[in-house]
Amino acid sequence: MSRIAPHLAIWPRRLPRELVVPETTLWFNLEVSARRYPDKAATLFFGQALRYAELERQATLLAGWLQSQGVAAGDRVLLYMQNCPQFVVAFYAVQRADAVVVPCNPMNRAEELAHAIADSGARVAIVAADLAAVVAAADPGPTPRLRSLLVTRYADALPAAIAPELAPPPALEAWLRADPPLPTGAAPATRWADALAAALPPGPPRARADDLALLPYTSGTTGMPKGCMHSHRTLMPNVVGGGVWSQSGAEAVSLAVVPMFHITGLMYGVLGSVYSGSTVVVMPRWDRELAARLIACHRVTHWTCIPTMIIDLLASPDIARVDLSSLRGITGGGAAMPQAVAERLRDEFGLTFAEGYGLTETAAPSHANPVERAKLQCLGIPLFGVDSRVVDPETLAELPPGEVGEIVTHGPMVFKGYWGHPEATRAAFARIDGKPFFRTGDLGRRDDEGYFFLTDRLKRMINASGFKVWPSEVELLLYGCPLIQEACVIAARDAYRGETVKAVVVLRESARGRAGADDIIAWAREHMAAYKVPRLVEFVDALPKSGSGKVMWRALQEREAPV
Repeated sequence: MSRIAPHLAIWPRRLPRELVVPETTLWFNLEVSARRYPDKAATLFFGQALRYAELERQATLLAGWLQSQGVAAGDRVLLYMQNCPQFVVAFYAVQRADAVVVPCNPMNRAEELAHAIADSGARVAIVAADLAAVVAAADPGPTPRLRSLLVTRYADALPAAIAPELAPPPALEAWLRADPPLPTGAAPATRWADALAAALPPGPPRARADDLALLPYTSGTTGMPKGCMHSHRTLMPNVVGGGVWSQSGAEAVSLAVVPMFHITGLMYGVLGSVYSGSTVVVMPRWDRELAARLIACHRVTHWTCIPTMIIDLLASPDIARVDLSSLRGITGGGAAMPQAVAERLRDEFGLTFAEGYGLTETAAPSHANPVERAKLQCLGIPLFGVDSRVVDPETLAELPPGEVGEIVTHGPMVFKGYWGHPEATRAAFARIDGKPFFRTGDLGRRDDEGYFFLTDRLKRMINASGFKVWPSEVELLLYGCPLIQEACVIAARDAYRGETVKAVVVLRESARGRAGADDIIAWAREHMAAYKVPRLVEFVDALPKSGSGKVMWRALQEREAPV
């Protein structure tokens, strides 16, 4: 007997059950939109429009520059910057060169970036000027791995004067207009404007649907982050499906404040928008008053965000004057939306927050709540063509509704595996009913209607305001601190972030009695992204260990207040 997916009984009538996905490339999406909407704004950056024809022109010229630097088909190119129009241009320039984008978190420090450079084998990086020095520190001479850097200032995309109603706070504008010097002593650096002015034509595009297009890094229970291999074919289902699900076409205006390096920000701020020919209002950093003004001034219709942004916006003393009337849809995930906040959003603004669920390995969403039947604190139902189940983690037998097990997913957007890690790839998949299912490592349940709910994690992970922090990675970085002999990282409860990072530390003999928590935190701030930095530090004489010598992190986690 064939298995009947229960969510199909409540599937919205407005939606097809399966998508017909083009077997073309991400670059072709831009070519099409540039022909259809040449004078339409692809991005708006503090009032400055980057139109589709100009986006295609710049991406083509930068592709020629990349190829002049030796970038060939399948080569990896790092993108390391905050949200800005240049991120979009650079992404499509890499695609036009038949190469692979490696998006890097702009919060990453030199040690974290060095891993991405070495592991991906990238030889060229496209970076923001304020981060170029970090690249130089991550890849020092005399024999750097990178052959060249392409450096852009955020001001390259700003208008000469920003209208008052669109103006960022003074400190933010000063940062945007800064002009740090180019780094010396590492790979040679080229200014963005100079690369465009070189007007180097690229060769003809040759990429195909199954070629590698994207290599975002994600961490896991052990070791350093691993690259998730996504082809044009695995990205296109969500590129197409996002617009179908949310009923957004070329008329849509979206707010892109979720970081574009992140798979969700990339999907909705860079890929889906270009496919549909819509306009993206780009925010480089979160600021609630600025976000409210941008939504009102540009009549934003769709906003993908994380719940803490909504919480912060509703906490504004000026919330009574905030105009959200243009919004037709607010979606997001990464952390649970508090029921009281969702109800306030609905009652005061008539907006339903439709949560979704997905991972880097699934190219963002594999599940989403239909807005007409959204359930609170719920992952939603499986998307187009997705088969998701809750199974016993040991036997892989499917569990009935209400029982908690591991969420496993089979679908067209599932990645091809971890770059250079065949063993981890094999461990990430299980064969069920003759199909490969990705093991999410998340524990959940589904109800009788086929909606999925997250209950716990099989993997060891901390969720701080939607940022995923993997304790093993933070521990590896902490072991570089000269004050630390041993460290174990666990989750602690936090009133705003939900969870936060706590380090349980054994100091080296030479540091005992003279090093405090502030010293550990200060060191961490210099060596890891801000969201990974331990907010709490506890000193102990020894860490609990098993008979085989492994640190018993679970014992420390269970001793901590439940999260």
